[in-house]
Amino acid sequence: MTEGGATPESALRLAAVRREIAESCAECGRPAADVTLVAVSKTFPAEDIVPTLEAGQRVFGENRVQEAGHKWPGLRARYPDVELHLIGPLQSNKAREAVALFDVIHTVDRPKIAAALAEEMARQDRRPRLFVQINTGAEPQKAGVLPEEADAFIAVCRDIHRLEIAGLMCIPPAEDVPDPHFALLAEIAARNGLSGLSMGMSADFSAAIRQGATHVRIGSAIFGHRPSQKEA
Repeated sequence: MTEGGATPESALRLAAVRREIAESCAECGRPAADVTLVAVSKTFPAEDIVPTLEAGQRVFGENRVQEAGHKWPGLRARYPDVELHLIGPLQSNKAREAVALFDVIHTVDRPKIAAALAEEMARQDRRPRLFVQINTGAEPQKAGVLPEEADAFIAVCRDIHRLEIAGLMCIPPAEDVPDPHFALLAEIAARNGLSGLSMGMSADFSAAIRQGATHVRIGSAIFGHRPSQKEA
């Protein structure tokens, strides 16, 4: 019996996703523990998340600082070992809230954000792990650093803002075969000495694992589809 009258379907789908991750890892000779499942709970209310928490999931991704701020303090009071990831765009005026709330931020993508995060991390003495978002498809409507500018931006984060960068993140163009984008992200990470690769969503996480993903961000395969929301 789940809390709040929520359906247990999400817990069943979570178990299926975990099996698929383990199988994908086995196929390419990787331990399943190498891949962190980020359950993307954006747009879903707290009562829909509880079944996955009860099933043992502790790593979650949210797109918006404000939504997460409303939803997660209460859940964290009940499940204090939750690790919360920001996977959506970050505005510099939300840096204070983001540093206070999130354990990992996947979307560092411009100097203004790097500067704001550095300032808030020093002020709060709190250091969430940071990923730089790379726009591997050079899509004008999408956030992220262009691949040819990635090395210079990573250097700015490290040398100017004294930020420790944990890895890179990408969202390939929906119409493209994702493998080349994942391979490109892995190549940029390797030459910059970065081990973290946040890549792969519900439709393509097996391909991402083959290319070395350390974090896969999976929403609809766990929580189901929500009208008018992009699939994660």
